[in-house]
Amino acid sequence: MSVKICDNLRILRAKERYSMEDIAEIIGVSRQSVAKWESGESLPDIDKCVKLAKLYKVTLDDLVSATIEEIELQDDEEKGKYCFGVVKIQDGKILVPDKAKEIFKLDEGDAMMVLGDRKKGMALVKIGKLF
Repeated sequence: MSVKICDNLRILRAKERYSMEDIAEIIGVSRQSVAKWESGESLPDIDKCVKLAKLYKVTLDDLVSATIEEIELQDDEEKGKYCFGVVKIQDGKILVPDKAKEIFKLDEGDAMMVLGDRKKGMALVKIGKLF
């Protein structure tokens, strides 16, 4: 799979819950510039890439050449906060990463509640066995 910086920029911004306007203000560009970077229509210059890498707490190399799965997303295990990477819906099911299953002691047959907020996203909450 070829890596595109536009994909990394879009995913990292969403992960950090920044709007395009937020990024534009922090980096010192227009919202349209951020939109063009994320669509692949243009690329940020090296100075902007350095600022973006610092903002997202990734290396410059990872920002421009790693797949999002390869980027270490700075889990803060001491605070119990994790980023397990990107998951897909496959055959109508959400595939939970093995690391998440291990940390949250998820077993076959465990029930989970799906919570959602249109602005903040979705969350899964372990309920345990229903019967």
